[in-house]
Amino acid sequence: MSSVVALLLADGRFPSGGHAQSGGLEEAVTTRSVVDLDSLRAFVGGRLATGGRVAAGLAAVACAGRWPMDVLDAEADARMASPAVRAASRRQGRQLLRAASHGWPVPVEATSAHFALAVGVVSAAAGLAPVDAARWAAYDAVMSCSTAAVRLLGLDPFSVAAMVAGFAVAIDEVAAEGAAFAAGDRALEELPCGTAPLLDIGAERHLTREVRLFAS
Repeated sequence: MSSVVALLLADGRFPSGGHAQSGGLEEAVTTRSVVDLDSLRAFVGGRLATGGRVAAGLAAVACAGRWPMDVLDAEADARMASPAVRAASRRQGRQLLRAASHGWPVPVEATSAHFALAVGVVSAAAGLAPVDAARWAAYDAVMSCSTAAVRLLGLDPFSVAAMVAGFAVAIDEVAAEGAAFAAGDRALEELPCGTAPLLDIGAERHLTREVRLFAS
């Protein structure tokens, strides 16, 4: 049953608000940093190695429930330099928790959590393990910008799907690393904290655009 639940929650059709997020890709397309499948692959790889690793670690420790939510929230805030990124993360977290609360007992204290923490909280409520939460967060880091690329660049969806499949091993590795923090006795300060300054700058610029297809 847990594998089915994991598939349901990670499905882009689950009403968690993911369809409105491009993971920074819209601004990258606007500035022509991403123009084709090869540049998209580089963008996705960078996002997984930075924000994806951070999200996977946060999701895993939130699922494990070893630390209070306010402590985890502060750790998440510290890893998001851009106010725009923080705001988008909280909006998506609220939407995920709202959708998941119809099927699982989501704790009230998590209602304003960042998206990665919401992933962990919902995973725990649905009976999933920290590694499942970390894999979901890492997968989302890849899929949010990959699916947006089909709309923004008109890329062949079959080619994009094949590109995503090529990240399967990397996603599992990021998930395993995140889960190790939930299982061990390492300090929260040791959680991944990789940043992508150009994405942060792009997120702030994105808010000033008069015409936007995506919220982030």
